[in-house]
Amino acid sequence: MEFELTASMMCADFGHLEKEIRDLEAAGIDSFHIDIMDGRYVPNFAMSLNDLRYIRSATDKPLDVHLMIEHPNTHIDLFLRSLRHGDTVYIHPEAEYHPSTTLQSIINAGLTPGIAINPGTSVETVMEMLRIVDRVLVMSVNPGNAGQMYLPYVGQKVEHLIRLKEEMGFKLYWDGACSADKILEFAPKGVDGFVLGTTVLFGKGRPYADILRDVHALNI
Repeated sequence: MEFELTASMMCADFGHLEKEIRDLEAAGIDSFHIDIMDGRYVPNFAMSLNDLRYIRSATDKPLDVHLMIEHPNTHIDLFLRSLRHGDTVYIHPEAEYHPSTTLQSIINAGLTPGIAINPGTSVETVMEMLRIVDRVLVMSVNPGNAGQMYLPYVGQKVEHLIRLKEEMGFKLYWDGACSADKILEFAPKGVDGFVLGTTVLFGKGRPYADILRDVHALNI
């Protein structure tokens, strides 16, 4: 089974951010996940536009930019100008009056369009957008904070999306409480990638290379 691994950079050590990026690259991370929060759509502030720009300048790996902000279309050009071909931008459909307009702006900029689906958002309410986007990010926790507990009912939603992804033409990614057992269960079913945060990757007192080697050892 093949799957991608992306590092949730809001969990990184910002006192040594360049070293974190270099160590993750050397360990074999596939991409860097950037969580932008405005304190309105979610009850937290996280990474900033300047954090995104710095990480973009410090690596040639793709970025996955997750916009947890209200009305992302208002400021979408600020983010699009800071990215490059191969990067992904996820929006939350509930955060925008006309999400398809925002997604079209992402497409027009030559970037990869994606939507993020909250635990309480049904697949049926985003069905039309599944035909527009290239990536779907399923939140297995409520967005806004790292270290939350997995919500078990999300597993059924993931399996529903797995059944739809070939017909609709999108890749499916998992974000939140991503443990080794979730990768072992859902990668063989068809989840294409996993966002790694504090559950598996950060704050473990082990080299990232050892952790990622252990995760890839599940690929048997």
